[in-house]
Amino acid sequence: MITLNLSPELEHQIRIEASRQGVEPDRYILNALQERLQPKLPTTQPTEADLLQQINIGFSAQTWEEYHALIAKRHAETLTPEEHKQLIQMSSRLEQLNVTRIQALIQLATFRNQPLTDLMQTLGINPHPNIVDYV
Repeated sequence: MITLNLSPELEHQIRIEASRQGVEPDRYILNALQERLQPKLPTTQPTEADLLQQINIGFSAQTWEEYHALIAKRHAETLTPEEHKQLIQMSSRLEQLNVTRIQALIQLATFRNQPLTDLMQTLGINPHPNIVDYV
């Protein structure tokens, strides 16, 4: 186990970025360190397992709870300016995750040589979900 002493400014910056990415600060730090320490390999095509992992990346249960609580506060018109900023950041991160997910779905459908809608059905992903209110 390694203990780090961070300046308050750096800790604040880490917490903001972790929130923006929808992960806990310790997970954000681990991810950043792993990215930094991984050897740079030549760019290759992602494997089916890589694509499935990208498709499954999403908010933690706690982040979803926070997100839905902020949406409820927005509907009740009780959001503070800071909460509104947080909701916008979370919504942006969710949008980024969805872009990554659809790109991985398209690559996997191409990899498997099957229509995207068939792949989504196989994976249990509804291609025509109800409208979701993100912001």
